[in-house]
Amino acid sequence: MPCAVYHNYVHYNSVVVSSSDPCYCPNIEAALHHDSKTPRYLHIASNQKNHWGHQRSYRLQVFSFPGDHLPENQAEERAMSWARYKLAITKHKDLEQSCGSLYNQNEMWAPAVDFSKFIADNERIVNEDLVAWVTAGFLHIPHAEDIPNTVTVGNGGGVLLRPHNYFDEDPSIHSVDGVYFAPGSEDSCEYNKMACLVKETCSPVLEPFSYNGFLGG
Repeated sequence: MPCAVYHNYVHYNSVVVSSSDPCYCPNIEAALHHDSKTPRYLHIASNQKNHWGHQRSYRLQVFSFPGDHLPENQAEERAMSWARYKLAITKHKDLEQSCGSLYNQNEMWAPAVDFSKFIADNERIVNEDLVAWVTAGFLHIPHAEDIPNTVTVGNGGGVLLRPHNYFDEDPSIHSVDGVYFAPGSEDSCEYNKMACLVKETCSPVLEPFSYNGFLGG
């Protein structure tokens, strides 16, 4: 959902994948072509709402989309048809485990796995187990500082799957090892065990040490 800032509030323009039949949303509408504009926020949402009345969803946060793709009119492109899309959402199938195959290089014109067929079936994806196929990448032009090792910082891409209004609050507060400090409880033995030590010290206790020079000097 791209947003524009007006004065002191944020206005959201929601881009929703929809269909004439609300119970039938085809996966072809949830496939972003590599040359299409990408919304700032990508959500996989349900009709269920959390305690605050917001749709429960997961956000796909992609750090780096790939660049230009091989033209689709080239026969070899079929072996890498997954790269046509920045993002594609399909119904989960046990027979669709990967978007490509090692054997595609043996016969690129009739690949063992053709990802475009995952989209072409145009199946219903509402209230189904879904798979998000994300194509991430980055451009790296070799330079002198790559020798002997390429620096990994700044050279990478990826995607995060983050809950967005899926929970009613931060779920980490229910962790077993979670610690909660209330105002005024800094000196309480119940919350801060370090406040009740018999003797507090910031450095280790060392034995007395003296130096009288080297023997036989």
